[in-house]
Amino acid sequence: MTLQPAQKTPADSSKALYGGKGTRRITVHDIAAAKTRGEKWPMLTAYDAMTASVFDEAGIPVILVGDSMGNCHLGYETTVPVTMDEMTILSAAVVRGTKRALVVGDLPFGSYQEGPVQALRNATRLVKDAGVGAIKLEGGERSLPQTELLVQAGIPVMSHLGLTPQSVNTMGYRVQGRSDEAAHKLLRDAKAAQDAGAFAVVLELVPAELAAEVTRSLHIPTIGIGAGAGTDAQVLVWTDMAGLTGGKVPRFTKQYADLRATLGDAARAFAEDVSGGSFPAEEHTFH
Repeated sequence: MTLQPAQKTPADSSKALYGGKGTRRITVHDIAAAKTRGEKWPMLTAYDAMTASVFDEAGIPVILVGDSMGNCHLGYETTVPVTMDEMTILSAAVVRGTKRALVVGDLPFGSYQEGPVQALRNATRLVKDAGVGAIKLEGGERSLPQTELLVQAGIPVMSHLGLTPQSVNTMGYRVQGRSDEAAHKLLRDAKAAQDAGAFAVVLELVPAELAAEVTRSLHIPTIGIGAGAGTDAQVLVWTDMAGLTGGKVPRFTKQYADLRATLGDAARAFAEDVSGGSFPAEEHTFH
């Protein structure tokens, strides 16, 4: 296998997902056009209006309201406990905090596994009540009936393959697709998701050469997380990217800031000012 060749810069930068001049909402058609142009683009998670507004203003074209909220926002040990109520409330907040980004809402564990009708009911809730522009669900061949029905109903679907965190109790947290059999299955799943109408595929914790092969084999974009540089796009959990998550950081994450230290310093400075009597000062006081 060979890695995907370097992609070209779009001829018309005004149409670019990142750095483009448009102000309207990005759609799945824009995502498809970026693949045709060979444009790489970024995606981040967000779980509240304020954070989402920062990423929207920074030009992030796609924001995922991931079930990763369970680990890094709601205090759960895994993504499994996340509910549809929680997903709907936080997705709506992210939509309210954005103007341009395509907002994708996750279907959490237990919200689509019963079958297509359950998936349609819950996906419709995210579209109608939260206002998301697309939904994401895990699984390849096992989720094809759900994907097909949602697409037929007019709901864009982002598929999620490789490490699927909702299946942590059966697969654990480890790289997927290392054996020939597993690699062939991942490729089949990706093509099946595309044939079912998915507009994009997330590849999580997949060997780089396999992810590049999947990317070359599909006409829809691939979004990597721990899948090397050969995918069409890259996504990170924002609290990992910005250094807010405590403890060990995943190997595939690059930290672009140290917000945990910054916030800690600010909190300690505030506490010291209060305990020392220097806050509030005269300029913070009304008479």
